Amino acid sequence: MSLEDRPKSAVELALERLRQKDADTGVLERPPTDEQKAAIAEARSLHASKMAELEILQRSKMAGLFDPAERVQAEDAYRREVARVNEDLERKIGKIRGKGD
Repeated sequence: MSLEDRPKSAVELALERLRQKDADTGVLERPPTDEQKAAIAEARSLHASKMAELEILQRSKMAGLFDPAERVQAEDAYRREVARVNEDLERKIGKIRGKGD
């Protein structure tokens, strides 16, 4: 059975529908340029270092906290900071990809 003859997965079918929808509405798919790839790689590298720093600081902080209420507050603050850093990465990547237009 060739690749064209085999049944398609739900993901493949969904991607086909999305590509067709984009084609119908005039959205063009452009691969990122080498400059964009480098900038995205740099943003991801910076993100990874920030995440590592946050994790180290969180572990250090949690080692010194024994009150359950304080631990919950510290964990909540950590989750918010992780979410903020992740959102920053997505925003930066979006800006980088938008520059190619």
